[in-house]
Formats: sequence, structure tokens, C-alpha cells
Amino acid sequence: MLRYILKRLFSMLITLLIVITLVFFLVRMVPGDPLASMARNLPDQVKANFYAKYGLDKPLFTQYLLYMKGLLHGDFGESLVYIGRPIKTVISDAIPPSLRINVQALIFGVTTGITLGTIAAYKRNKWPDHVVMFIAILGVSIPSFVLATGLQYFLSVKFRLLPTVGWTSEFGMKQLKFSIMPTIALSFGIIATYARYMRASVLDVLQQDYILTAKAKGVTGFQLATKHVLRNAILPAITILGPQIAGVIIGSFVIESIFGIPGFGQVYVSAITNRDFTQILGQTVIINALYIFSLLVVDIVYGMVDPRIKVFTNKR
Repeated sequence: MLRYILKRLFSMLITLLIVITLVFFLVRMVPGDPLASMARNLPDQVKANFYAKYGLDKPLFTQYLLYMKGLLHGDFGESLVYIGRPIKTVISDAIPPSLRINVQALIFGVTTGITLGTIAAYKRNKWPDHVVMFIAILGVSIPSFVLATGLQYFLSVKFRLLPTVGWTSEFGMKQLKFSIMPTIALSFGIIATYARYMRASVLDVLQQDYILTAKAKGVTGFQLATKHVLRNAILPAITILGPQIAGVIIGSFVIESIFGIPGFGQVYVSAITNRDFTQILGQTVIINALYIFSLLVVDIVYGMVDPRIKVFTNKR
């Protein structure tokens, strides 16, 4: 397993290098100059100093080499829009709100989806099954930003149960109130996906011979569901965990803007709007590193749940 993890880490670094390189040159190809508007009325010498400070007066490939050199030392550079503000500071300030909402949405969505899908399978063609499938259809059909605005109208404007927008750095119930609606909006699609996958997977497992054998031995109820049904039915759910993590990260860009949360997504959208090259690159590195690392974690969890996968990875 250790050898497999080391191989995956090496491939992750190669993938991350390719992504950084592509994003660096693609961003530089975007028309416009982020410093042009700010330095428009400044003397020529001051303009030259600004361009020299950020290395924009050098050839493109030299800029790339300098950026990669700084990245190896953990230096993401400084923001082109907020002069003198390190990208590391921007990222460290934006991560806590996004991390809380994304983790809450992922945990709530996965656990709720697995639970609903299992109930639907055990109650096949009965009213619980129809209710779960109706929720799944809604989750697939309704975009997260539409659901977010609907939650704002009913829970904030009409019933005044939760704050409409905003965020607080204070932990506890006050922060929880601000995070409830974004969490629901982000997790609804995950709930729908996992409910459908788990229903199909549990129905398939219930028809297997080893389930009939377990029933013949007298294994029933909770023990049958946890040790035999869920243990095997949950494997497809683990497989799609990686794409769901990516979906939560991407979905938070819109959700954070709607709810006015000063998180990673809102800062990233602002950086794209302002053509803040260094900020876009720095956040892209973090986002891709987190996503690639999450895929490795999914593979490790897959091996822990299914010993056959662990043997396969050891052979590799």
C-alpha cells in the first residue's frame, strides 16, 4: 500500500505541474492588463517600477520560471489588485468559511443520501421509495443557485428564521445560522446522487447469493444490513466521492456569492473579474491540490472497505 501511495503522489505532482503550467499561460493570454488601469495616471518611471516588481516586464517564459521558483519555496506571490497583500494571506483568510460549508455539505449530503437510498431499496415500490426518488429527481433538476434563492425567500424573508446573507468568524450557534442555507443548497445535489446510487446498489446486493446464505444462517435485521448489505453496497458510493468533492468546490463559487460569504469561491470569482493573475494561479494550485489529494484519499478508503482492492494496489 505504501508503494502504491508513493506512486500516486508522484503522479499527483506531475498532474499538478501540468495544470499550473496550462493555467499560467492561459491566464496570460487573456486580453487586458490588471496594472494598466491602476497605473494609468502615474509617471512612466513609477509604472516601470510596478511592472518590474511583479516581473511583468520580463519575457513570458522567464515569468513562468520565476513563478515556479517561488512556488517551490511556498511563495504564491502578491496580489496585483490589492498591492502588497501576499496571496498566502488571501488564501488563509478565505479558507475557513469555505472549509466549514464544503465539509458540512459533503458530510450531510453523503450521509443523508446513503440513508435515503438504503431506505428506498428496503421499501421498494412503497411510499418511502417514491418519496426518495421524487427528492432525487428534484435534486438533479434544480440548480443549486435556484435552491439557494428559494431558501433565502422562505427561511429568511418570509419566516425570518435565518439571516439572508453574511458571515461571522465567531464559532457556535451564530456561525451555524449563517451556514445552514449554504450547506443545504450545496448538499442537495449530493443527496440526490447518492440516494439513486445507493438504491440501485442495495437492490443489487440484496439479490446476491451470499445474502440468501446469510439469511438462511439466521442473520437478519440490523446485523444483515450493516455487515453484509451496506458493506458491499457502499463501494459504488465511495467511487463517486471524488467527483462529488469537485462538485462541492465548484458549486461553492456561486453559493458563496449568493450568500455573501467571504470564502474561497467568492475570492476566486473576484480574482477572475479583476484579472488578478497571481491570485488566480495561487488559488488554482490550492484547489487542484485538494482535489487530487481527495482522489488519493478515496482510493485508500476504498481499499480499507474492500480488502480485494488493497491486494490489487499492493500488486501494482
